[in-house]
Amino acid sequence: MNSILSLIIGCVFTFSAYAQSAQPADSVALGKGGLPVVYKKDTLFFVHSKIGPYKPADRVNTINRRITSFMKDAEFEPDSLFMLDSEMSTDIWWRDRVLFSVTDLDAKTENMSRRALAQKELDATKAALNKELKSKSIKSILLQAGLTVLVLIVIYFLIKYINKLFVFTRKWLINAKGRILKGIRFKGYEFLDTDRELKVALFLNNILRWLVIIIVLYLALPILFSIFPWTRGWAEKLFGYVLDPLTNVLSSIFNYIPNLFTIGVIYFVTRYAVQFIEFLAGEIEKGSLVISGFYPDWAKPTFGIIKVLMYAFMFIVIFPYLPGSDSPVFQGVSVFLGVLFSLGSSTAISNMVAGLVITYMRPFKIGDRIKIGDLTGDVLEKSVLVTRIRTIKNEDITIPNATVLSGHTINYTTSAKELGLILHTTVTIGYDVPWQKVHDLLIRSASDADGLIKSEDKKPFVLQTSLDDFYVAYQLNAYTDQPGKMSLTYSNLHQQIQDKFAEAGVEIMSPHFGAIRDGNAVNIPSDYLPKDYKAPAFNVGGLGDKEKPGN
Repeated sequence: MNSILSLIIGCVFTFSAYAQSAQPADSVALGKGGLPVVYKKDTLFFVHSKIGPYKPADRVNTINRRITSFMKDAEFEPDSLFMLDSEMSTDIWWRDRVLFSVTDLDAKTENMSRRALAQKELDATKAALNKELKSKSIKSILLQAGLTVLVLIVIYFLIKYINKLFVFTRKWLINAKGRILKGIRFKGYEFLDTDRELKVALFLNNILRWLVIIIVLYLALPILFSIFPWTRGWAEKLFGYVLDPLTNVLSSIFNYIPNLFTIGVIYFVTRYAVQFIEFLAGEIEKGSLVISGFYPDWAKPTFGIIKVLMYAFMFIVIFPYLPGSDSPVFQGVSVFLGVLFSLGSSTAISNMVAGLVITYMRPFKIGDRIKIGDLTGDVLEKSVLVTRIRTIKNEDITIPNATVLSGHTINYTTSAKELGLILHTTVTIGYDVPWQKVHDLLIRSASDADGLIKSEDKKPFVLQTSLDDFYVAYQLNAYTDQPGKMSLTYSNLHQQIQDKFAEAGVEIMSPHFGAIRDGNAVNIPSDYLPKDYKAPAFNVGGLGDKEKPGN
């Protein structure tokens, strides 16, 4: 029974002592000793009074937090603490931060002067903190060394396995030759054959290997620098070189998302509007959609003009939403490019305007046989700037539209199908040949020539265009519906004229040819002359001589 009673009494006293120790610091009676400032089981000094609204317990908690904060700073040294007197207290400082303060009431309680008490507490604090730093220094050095070795080992194995990985990729690329690496071709053109493609792939593989190694080393250096307190600033700078630009880029992209969305909406609206107009132009060009007064060959160039205008308007609308559009540099470059374009494109602009005029004037179309100046050929291309034709000699000639517009253009194809193109050639015949005979021979020549129309309403006809000194000029006119074969038709027509006139024994006096019958043979090929033909006798008399009667 006595033992049980003793056990109960002991428990009561133990609980009482625990309850007292668990009370808040503010409730502890200060007495002469005050509240202790304890760091790592070492009592540094005592706090006796409050400062302003801060009670002794608040002061103790604040001092403990500041000591902990200072000790975490790699640059903190206890010997760098110093005193600074003020009117109300003596303060202990590190750099620009106060660690604790000593008041007059604290000094009075300790029966010391304020400065003497502050010096005593400062010395005690320095001693305790230096002791802690010395105990941690060996551990820190060992820990730092261990972390350094660990990081170096990790770097070594990373680089080792990176090299192995790229050796594997090199072997895979070599084995892929002919299977995956078959050369690079585009529309029949071979940019790279198999061997060159393999060389390029191996080169890129090596470049990528070194790039990965450099990135690993760059990321490892800040980790190594962060281990040691005196190099942590370097680590922050190295990380900053990568993280700051990356952060700025990501932040800029995130902030630019609303503008990017606006640009996307404008672009897609313009794009689909252009596609709709292109569809309408295609329907007009095919003849499925007919608009009064609008020719089908206008559809494509008109669509080109509308497309350029719509995209230009789109760019004008988008311009304020482009990144950096409000910067003076961007605006200056834009103005500079605009000036260069204006100064250097005067000729191009004139050709563009001429191209538009030609398009809507419709003087010719693709495939027409035309004559521009001294050039005759078939139209190959009509662009905004130039017109390309191919001559009968297969010469491709590019003519600026301004040149086309400034001169005259002859179109041989426009009315050839409906009205017929009139080909004409001129021969000169002496006055001794009746004109009826000449007409008959010319019309027969046109009737037998290839490439000419033989219909009743488009018969060939002859015009006597001049009466010269020694001959008459006869112009033969005949219809053709094949302007692309004009040269061959002319050649065949001239052959027929030569044959018909030679067969009829009629001399062609072109160009400016005259014959004296006194002893000279006719200028007709011998194959067409009679077998018994003989040149006239040679008989020359004086001018004005006349045969006298009786002679």
